[in-house]
Amino acid sequence: MKNLIYFAFVGLLFASCSEYQKVLNKGTVEQQYAMATKMYEAKKYNKALDLFEKITPTYRGKPQMERIQFMVAQSNFNTKNYDLAGYYFNRFTQNYPKSSKNEEAAFLSAYSYKLASPVFSLDSRDTHKALDAFQSFIDTYPDSKRLPEANTYYQEINYKLQKKAFEIAKVYYTTADYDPTRNYQAAIQAFDNLLEDYLGSAFKEEALYYKLKASHDLALRSTSRRKEERLKEAVQAYEKLKRNFPKTKYLEDSDKMLADLEKEQKQLIKS
Repeated sequence: MKNLIYFAFVGLLFASCSEYQKVLNKGTVEQQYAMATKMYEAKKYNKALDLFEKITPTYRGKPQMERIQFMVAQSNFNTKNYDLAGYYFNRFTQNYPKSSKNEEAAFLSAYSYKLASPVFSLDSRDTHKALDAFQSFIDTYPDSKRLPEANTYYQEINYKLQKKAFEIAKVYYTTADYDPTRNYQAAIQAFDNLLEDYLGSAFKEEALYYKLKASHDLALRSTSRRKEERLKEAVQAYEKLKRNFPKTKYLEDSDKMLADLEKEQKQLIKS
């Protein structure tokens, strides 16, 4: 009996595969649409996508296209093709702004880009897309039940981008020995960009401290022609850190750097 059931199952499986291949290769557009929907509902998303690819040119501009485009986006999401899912969900919101699924598509577009985004140290294009998409969702659907979730994801992504910006700036500082003047200046500018782009950044104290370090080291290594100006800028960096964080955890080291700077300024005056 068990063998009979097994062979019956295998027979049905082959018949199903045979039917799918027949429709895929030689079926009418209507048959392919019906089979694509059947594969989608059976959660056989890769097979559904192969069929959707075939029928899309025929249904473009027709009423069925709204459903097809959503299923294409959802199929990519369910097969973990998150960058494509984000793209297709976004296209859906643009093509069908009055659809009852528009809010869901907008959220899933942002969420797909979030899942597609790499760790902070790698290419951040999808991360930026996710941030923009969540901001758009928050602005467009302020009463959505998914608003708390969207806000949480937005904050997570924003932090990831801040961390990437901070680590890039820090690399300029830590590799300054290879090209001191250029890398210290690059570090200072990168920390300034971080503080300007992300007001109230979680990395603000660290960024101000490392900007002071870069400014301090650059000033001390400068030629006499540029030293006075750079010493002044380094002192200003110290004052900005103290103004924003009077009890900074870097106070002892910062005070030592200030003493170095003031000593150099006094020597310049004597000379």
